[in-house]
Parts: sequence; structure tokens; C-alpha cells
Amino acid sequence: MIAPVVTTDRLILTGHHPDHLDALAALWADPAVYTMIGGVPRSREEVWLRLLRSIGQWQAFGYGSWVFCAPDGTVLGEGGLMEARRTIDPPLTLPEANWVLAPHAHGRGFAQAAMTAALGWADARGIARTTCIIDPANTPSLRLAAKLGYTAVRDATYKDRPIHVLER
Repeated sequence: MIAPVVTTDRLILTGHHPDHLDALAALWADPAVYTMIGGVPRSREEVWLRLLRSIGQWQAFGYGSWVFCAPDGTVLGEGGLMEARRTIDPPLTLPEANWVLAPHAHGRGFAQAAMTAALGWADARGIARTTCIIDPANTPSLRLAAKLGYTAVRDATYKDRPIHVLER
């Protein structure tokens, strides 16, 4: 399966494509993005592998992540669902929701619009239960998770950093 295109009144959610590499590499190199998501910038190579993983998720699982674009094609962020198979004890057993926005898109409701559309797509296909992990200091993402219906189920450690595990 390839990623379907999902549109809202403000956004186009599209599958990852090699043409997105420059915008996504810039996004993941920005401290306003990575500080609360692992704490280190992602190299262009790591972003490339992420992009390829996002393409492959759709083929392997029938769901995955999208690139969030403005109607003019500007990349605003990325997110959706994934099978990360993270080393967290106990392991996550549900598809993992994820979202990230470029700093120029922060605070404008784009993440909520994108994830509402993504989770609506998942709900319509019977993928109603999902999980996510969020840094305890990432207040904007915790607020968004609550708006999307996520509630905290436990605290854990991932890559030596504390995280909240939430479920919907």
C-alpha cells in the first residue's frame, strides 16, 4: 500500500517522497524541533533513512506517516502512525502516533488538524487504539495529545530520557 492523500480545509497529508528530503532535513536540524524529541539534531542521512522508513511502513503495515503540507506545497511537518519497535520496557504494543512541525508552523493549529485527519483515517480502518510517547517537558505536545484523546498510562525511559506513555 502507498500512503493515501488526505486533505483538510487547511492541509494536505501526502506520502513521503525523496523530494521532501531538503525540507525534512531542515526541520530535524532545528533545535526548536529536536530538543524535545531525543535532544539531538538528525543528520541528513538519518532523515533520509526516516523518510524511507515512512514509505516502507505503508507497505509493511497498511498505515504510516504523512508529510503535512500547506495547500501551496510548503512542508509544515510530518506525522501519523508507525511501528517503531522501540526499546521500552514493557514494550509498546499499539501503533504509535507521532507528529512534528517546523517552527514556522508552531502554534497555528496545524498539528491538531493534521493528527485529527490522520487519526480519523485510522479510526475508519479499525485502528482505534494507539499510543504515543512524549517528553514530560513538551507541554505543547502533551496538550495536543489530550485534545486528541490520549491519556497517560505510565512513565518510562527511552534512550536514557524520561518519557510519558499515553494511549488513545
